[in-house]
Amino acid sequence: MTGGSEKGGARTAEAPASGEPWFLETGHGSMAPRTAIDVLNDVREKVATGELADYEPVPLGMAPLDKMLGGGLRPGELMLIGGAQGTGKTTMALQMARNIAASGQAYVLYVCFEHDDADMLNRLVAMESVLPHLPNTKPTTGAVKITDVRAEVTRSWGRTNEGPVDLAQSPKLKPAIERIARYGGNLYLLRGSATASTVDNLRELIDIHRRKSGERRMVLIVDYLQKVPQIPEPQTESEKVTYVVNGLKDIALTEKLPTIAIVAADKEGLKAARLRNHHLRGSSAINYEADVILILNEKYNIVAKVNIEFNPYQAQRFRDWIICSVEKNRSGADNLDIEFQKHFDFSCFDPAGRPVQEKLIEERLYND
Repeated sequence: MTGGSEKGGARTAEAPASGEPWFLETGHGSMAPRTAIDVLNDVREKVATGELADYEPVPLGMAPLDKMLGGGLRPGELMLIGGAQGTGKTTMALQMARNIAASGQAYVLYVCFEHDDADMLNRLVAMESVLPHLPNTKPTTGAVKITDVRAEVTRSWGRTNEGPVDLAQSPKLKPAIERIARYGGNLYLLRGSATASTVDNLRELIDIHRRKSGERRMVLIVDYLQKVPQIPEPQTESEKVTYVVNGLKDIALTEKLPTIAIVAADKEGLKAARLRNHHLRGSSAINYEADVILILNEKYNIVAKVNIEFNPYQAQRFRDWIICSVEKNRSGADNLDIEFQKHFDFSCFDPAGRPVQEKLIEERLYND
């Protein structure tokens, strides 16, 4: 790099000569600006050689949501899923993980602080047992509820006169387990640790996997963001959440990794008639760093009461649906609402979904 010049006592930096590398080693990584021409040439080369993985979205397998996101979640993007307890945040995130892994387009690392990996597998078995039967509203007898999966697992681990029962040979679970076996090698489940699962360690874990598996894409899912540890623990939750959401966004960008994180709601949000993105707990950085924010609400709770008062039967049916509001979307339109039918006994949503037609509270009406 060439030196600077002085005018009137002030020192001004000179641009590097054409083609001369320009970088700074900091001890915590390097800083290397690139000209727009360099970036353009890089993109042209990747297009010419068909290396488009860095630009292609990863479909989430929820049709109307993928459509609104322009095909799915892109490398470098951070999606947050918020909602009150019981609205299906983990169910939706795990179903997205299953869909991505089953498509074969990417590996998925699902880090869960709320459930162990065996429980997540139980949910997957129930989900896999019912998804082939949807969009029927009444699943066939081939589907197995999550409670029955757990009971069957307990029985299978018991002993009979012939010895232990092979879980994969259970008549109830075998079809679902066989389907999971087809994509299970693409889906990694990790029990989150209050000491080990820091942002830096997640980044290193991803790097280790990439060195072993090559350059195939990966999607990171964190359930949930407020549980990711920062060591030493900061004095306030706001500081911690700011650090974690910034760290997850940096992982998404530097590792070119689509990243999804579940976010808890604050006390005001839990009392609000309709939970919105400003109710997400911890820090305003949540709203700034995210590329996509989805908020889940029970349809019965947020539909305008005029839809309930004059049709009680229809009102009861509203309880079977969750409204997923796209509150932020850097890749397209936001302030849009999609509804998905709940099948929580089977730990899943009907992935077909549809736009919300009814008027919701706050006098907003959304049409396709």
